[in-house]
Amino acid sequence: MVSAVVAPVAMIGGWTLAQAQQPSFDPVRQTISDLATQASTAPWIMGTGLALTGVAHLVTAAGLRPVPRPARVLHALGGLATVAVAAFPSDTHPGAHVVAASIGFGALATWPAWARRRRATGVLRPAVATTASVVLLALLVVFLLELWQVTSDGSATGLTERLVAGAQALWPLVVTLALVVSARRQHGETVDH
Repeated sequence: MVSAVVAPVAMIGGWTLAQAQQPSFDPVRQTISDLATQASTAPWIMGTGLALTGVAHLVTAAGLRPVPRPARVLHALGGLATVAVAAFPSDTHPGAHVVAASIGFGALATWPAWARRRRATGVLRPAVATTASVVLLALLVVFLLELWQVTSDGSATGLTERLVAGAQALWPLVVTLALVVSARRQHGETVDH
């Protein structure tokens, strides 16, 4: 539970604190990665936020035992890639940064669909798990279209990235909370009988 809370707090808190150190930073236009470059005022803030988010994903993936193994592996891969994004800033290691970010965004968008279980209820139900991945993938596509300036001038690149990164950091918390509540209900029913 703790690691599932840490991921969105570190991601969203990281970019919020890092932005606060740079009054000229435009969070609608500029990317999260821009906050971790040497040109930023306090690159260590976003670097730490990314690293903590990645480690939190790794710990959460290891602890989500009710989730099928392929989903947990993808979730962990997304966490590992997020740590790599922190280790390879976009200004000093552009190639490695792009590869790590691509793997991270892709794994974190698709793991929910792999978490579906045929007769499950709640967040692991096929319709819910698949819908979560569809939404995360749609947010990722919108970000990529903005980043590559396919449908616009890229003026909302930062905003669209924050939407997908925030949603990807929050979904494991949703899953964890739902599984904890479900387990407590089942335990309560068992005790009552």
